[in-house]
Formats: sequence, C-alpha cells, structure tokens
Amino acid sequence: APAETSEAAPPPEAELSFADSSDSRSAAALDAPGDALYDAAPGERNEVQADNQPGIGDWSRAGKGGSFEHDDYERPDEHELTLVEHLQAQALLAGFTPAEHAVALSLIDSVDEGGYLRADLDEMAERLNITLERLEQVLHRCQGFEPAGVMARSVPECLKLQLIDRNRFDPAMAALLDNLDLLARRDLTALRKVCGVDQEDLAEMIAEIQGLTPRPGAGFGSEPAQTIIPDVFVRPDPAGGWKVELNSDTLPRLLMDKRYHAEVSASARSDLDKTFVADCAAQASWLVKSLDQRARTILKVASEIVRQQDAFMAFGVEFLRPLTLKMVAEAIEMHESTVSRVTSNKYIATPRGVFELKFFFTAAIQSSDGGATHSAEAVRHRIKAMIDAEDVTGEILSDDRIVEILQESGIDIARRTVAKYREALRIPSSVERRRMRKAA
Repeated sequence: APAETSEAAPPPEAELSFADSSDSRSAAALDAPGDALYDAAPGERNEVQADNQPGIGDWSRAGKGGSFEHDDYERPDEHELTLVEHLQAQALLAGFTPAEHAVALSLIDSVDEGGYLRADLDEMAERLNITLERLEQVLHRCQGFEPAGVMARSVPECLKLQLIDRNRFDPAMAALLDNLDLLARRDLTALRKVCGVDQEDLAEMIAEIQGLTPRPGAGFGSEPAQTIIPDVFVRPDPAGGWKVELNSDTLPRLLMDKRYHAEVSASARSDLDKTFVADCAAQASWLVKSLDQRARTILKVASEIVRQQDAFMAFGVEFLRPLTLKMVAEAIEMHESTVSRVTSNKYIATPRGVFELKFFFTAAIQSSDGGATHSAEAVRHRIKAMIDAEDVTGEILSDDRIVEILQESGIDIARRTVAKYREALRIPSSVERRRMRKAA
C-alpha cells in the first residue's frame, strides 16, 4: 500500500485580529468504495455475517413488508460542498493537460480544512516522476483558484495570494508580510522602517491585512475526513510486470447459514411457508454469486487498465496512453456500460499514488497515416512546445500552420481542435502574440 503522508504542523500564524478567523472545519470526504470481494464460500461457517446488511437469520426481525428500519437507505444524503470538491471542480475547468490535471488532483488531496497545502513538494515530484519546477508551475495555477489564498503553504503566502487577487500587493506589502513578527509585537517603528512608508500608510496597510482571512477554506462544508481506501492494489511483480490484487481488508464477508436454513425448512409445514423459505435461500445464493461476479469484474477491469497503462506505472504521468471505456470493454469482452459502472467510485493504489479508475481514461487523437493513435495530452504538450520555441525561431505560428506541422508528423487534427487546446493552455492567438512581440 502507498506510504502514509504525515500531516505537517499548522502554519505559524501571527497573533493578529482578522476579519474572518472562524474555526469551522472543512475536509475532503470521499466515499470509501462499497463494492468489494468477500468470502463467497457457503458452508465454511454456520452463521451469517454481513457488514451493515441483514443476513438470512435476521429476516425474521424485519418490519412489516420485510423492510428494515434504516433511514440511511431510504433518505438521500444531504451533502454540502467541501473545499476539496470545490477545488476539484475548478481543476476540471482550468485547461490542464491530463498529466497536469493528475498533478493538480494530487496537490488538492493534500489541502487541509483551512485551505493550506500540506505536502512535501520534493517527495511528491519524485513520486509522480516530474520535475519540481513543473510541480510548482501547476501549484501556481492552482493558487489562482477560489477562494483567494487557498493552497498556500504559510500564512504570509496565504495573505499574499489574497492581496494579489485584490491587486493590492506591492513592495511595501511584501516587506510587511515578511515581517509579521514585528506586527505581532506591535513594533510599528521598525515596521515603518522596513516597509519604507509613513505612519498613515502603515495604518492603512495594517487595516488591509486585518481584512483578510488566514483560513480561506473555513467557509466550506464540514464533513468528517475519511481516508480513501483503495479497492485494488498494484505492486511490482518480482518476475516482471505488475501484480494486481483486490484489497481484502475492505471486502465484506457474506456467508449463507445452511444449518439455520435446514432448521427453518424442517419447521415449514404449509406449501406457502416452504415456498417462502426456498425463495429466501435462492435470493441469498443469488446475492452471494452476484457479489462474487462483481468483484471478479472489478479485478478484471483493473488488470486490463494496468496492462494498458503500464508505462504510467513505470514512468509517471507523462506516459498516460490514450484509453477509452470501449477499448477496455472490447479487450475483456464486456459491455461498455458495465466497465463504466465498475470504474465509478473505485480507487486503485499504484506506485504513483492512489487514483480513481476513471482517471486512466484519456482522449485519443487519430494518426493521419493509419498508425498508432496519439494521446491528447502528448499533442497538447507538442503544441505548447512549438509555441514556446517561437522566441528562438522568430516565427509566430498560426493555428493553421500548427495543423500543417502536426499533420506532417502523422497527427490528424483539425484547426478548431488546435485552437481549443491552445485556449485551454491559456496561450493567446497568433495575432495577439505578434502584437505582444512588437510591443516588447
């Protein structure tokens, strides 16, 4: 299983009076997977065991109509949006490449209820097999999400992000944030000196600082934090390749009590009673077999995903292959809708971290020469690299010219797709880039 990440100590907050310093809790509450394998072995024990579900021996205690009085099963959960869910929704719209999106999700998973980033960036970069510089680039874009100040690594950085959002960050403010200890001690004379301002300006700056919040995530829904428990583990196989296993610790144990069934059957006198008992036994057997088949399907789908994304497991997010539900469904000879259901809310622990199974499905772009398809991520990176190289080549590439270059390389792509990828990367059009160069 992946190594647990220890939580870092809270940021050293200066003893100031902030406008919003409520201590409401907000955490990412991700549902632990519910469908898992179990011991489907009738006769192993003479009792019915089930996690949070009635066994055959409990049916006599059911209420009228055979229903159980569990409001949780009849009432939909009232769910208030959490900070992590809010950030994940923004990440989907941020124009990230699939690789960058994976990095962003890893960063978001490390955000605490106050909105601070609790992660060792060096360790995360090594785990995801990317450079620290690229990880920080993704973090910088994530720090532009709402609420302002989120994903900061310290109180000064949190306040700085909020000031930048208000367009109020300048060298004097930077000096003030670097010396919050002086402000906490109310050493205003020293503060005026380091900030290079007079008493009136300093008073305005302090008032502005006190109008910020040191806990930008405190206003979001509060739910008990739950650890994501993976349904599947992927480990390197000493013989080569990868070993895919279901997580036995999360698998409910369901057995049919044959002794109790025999007792009830023997005491049944009327045909109606005998039919009822036989019906109950048939339903129990069907449930055991269905859950067993469900678990086998999860393992089968996960194994195919690992086979298709072998390069990702070995080398990191840059090597995600184009993969669709249809491709997996055809490979394992199942319906596409079955694969879609199996991969929903299921998590897999890999050497690169814990991911939802749906994470591994990425778009594909066809090859113009009939060869292998290209992942959308790789094409986006190539477009960005071509535009980044304009400063060296001196040529401003239009979208049409980029299409020509990609088609010469065997990538069949439309102009509108290039424009969409460019806009998602937040790159101006060729006309705007040409104007920017002339202005520079």
